[in-house]
Amino acid sequence: MFQQDLLKGRAIFLTGGGTGLGRSMALRFAELGARMYLVGRREEPLKEVCAEIHRAGGSAAYTTCDVRDYGAVEAAAEKAEQQFDRIDTVVNNAAGNFIARTEKLSPNAFNTVVGIVLNGSFHCTQAFAKRWIAQKLGGNVLSIVTTYAAANSGSGFVVPSACAKAGVLAMTTSLAVEWAKYHIRLNAIAPGPFPTEGAWSRLMPSRQFEEHAKDKHPMKRFGRHEELANLAAFLVSDMAEYINGECVVIDGGQWLRGAGEFNDLLMLPETAWETLEAARTKKS
Repeated sequence: MFQQDLLKGRAIFLTGGGTGLGRSMALRFAELGARMYLVGRREEPLKEVCAEIHRAGGSAAYTTCDVRDYGAVEAAAEKAEQQFDRIDTVVNNAAGNFIARTEKLSPNAFNTVVGIVLNGSFHCTQAFAKRWIAQKLGGNVLSIVTTYAAANSGSGFVVPSACAKAGVLAMTTSLAVEWAKYHIRLNAIAPGPFPTEGAWSRLMPSRQFEEHAKDKHPMKRFGRHEELANLAAFLVSDMAEYINGECVVIDGGQWLRGAGEFNDLLMLPETAWETLEAARTKKS
């Protein structure tokens, strides 16, 4: 199914490409022949992923970019086009998230997550869609959302993320209809729990809670990065040309067992929350 040249000739602009699922998707897309243009806020991880792609014989470049800033996104888009002539696919992966009792959230904390996830996804999507419409060549947008982005779900303790990801999902389904006439496809992936080096530590308050989450999971395990990367590769490939406006859940059936991935944090005692909040305050 995944021929080595599945994405040959493609040029993909991927946000949050230096770590976590972004890194895994970048490596897999490159392995399948795509040229990768990675953006993120920290240079070192981006540089490392590009070097890994180059060592494997692939093509990749990067620039630092804060997707909350539309001007910065436009500048990154221009650099990407200078590097690869034309970008045909955008993957909105950049995100921010942490667990918190919502009554304790500051406006800045809420705005930061919404700015990265919702505003950033819109900035990248619109910046390239304007180009694609002018060029009359079409394009492809894939956004990484969450299982709790659905209207009948949501999740306690990650309210900024739930609000922002729900907005990205609404953007995806809305623009899939509006821009289909321009041959622009928009789809989303809703992952369940996939351990990553950064976000995982902010979302799992303790080893005990992590074991509880795994035990409650229908498959008794968390997702593997290659599983999501393969799904993403399929959705952006020509094999999925008639899939438009879809959100594919990849969570091993977890969502079907109960909405709200982090609702079980209701079981955390007050002392645990105080410890978490004190640690976060100390870091900031």
